[in-house]
Amino acid sequence: MDTVKRPDKRAERSRRTRGKVVEAARELFVAQGYGATSLQEVADRAGVAVQTVYFVFGNKRALFKDVVDTSIAGDAEPVATMEREWFRAACAAPTAAGQLRAHVRGTAEILGRVAPIMSMIAAAGAADPQIAAQWPDGPDPRYTVQHAAAEALVAKPGAGPGVSAAMAADLLFGLLSPQLYLVFVRDRGWAPDAWEEWAYATLAAQLCG
Repeated sequence: MDTVKRPDKRAERSRRTRGKVVEAARELFVAQGYGATSLQEVADRAGVAVQTVYFVFGNKRALFKDVVDTSIAGDAEPVATMEREWFRAACAAPTAAGQLRAHVRGTAEILGRVAPIMSMIAAAGAADPQIAAQWPDGPDPRYTVQHAAAEALVAKPGAGPGVSAAMAADLLFGLLSPQLYLVFVRDRGWAPDAWEEWAYATLAAQLCG
């Protein structure tokens, strides 16, 4: 007799609880700052016992890291950006322009989640210098992603003649930065779709023949 695999209800409850705590922490960190937010307040907002927060995350620094990581990824799955379906699909596009269009769109979705918490990240780092130690030293992960995209792009039909992977990576890293996104969308009031079209058009003029 075949055994029907039943959903793991305990794991699903744990996943939902973790998600509620992370969302509650994000809201409070943004509204009142990392330093001013207690884990008890996070627990109250999430509707769980504070002991649950300590059991799942251990401390506030670890919870903060989860807030940032899930904002970048869009979910709690432990999948690196370069292994995400959107990134792999973009790199598999047959032309440079096709890849660039998909890459800008995918990056825009990330920036829409990350840009609003940039000031919170900076303030948290100032309040607790040990926060930065939770991420490994080495090359900027965002540059690593952009360089991988650049290497794929310059090898495709339609890439600009003489454009190196290094130059393409620098342009992607600079123009698709959270800081520049905030200048246009937050400070100048552009719609995210308008920023995406501008970013694509500007990069295409530099990277595509």
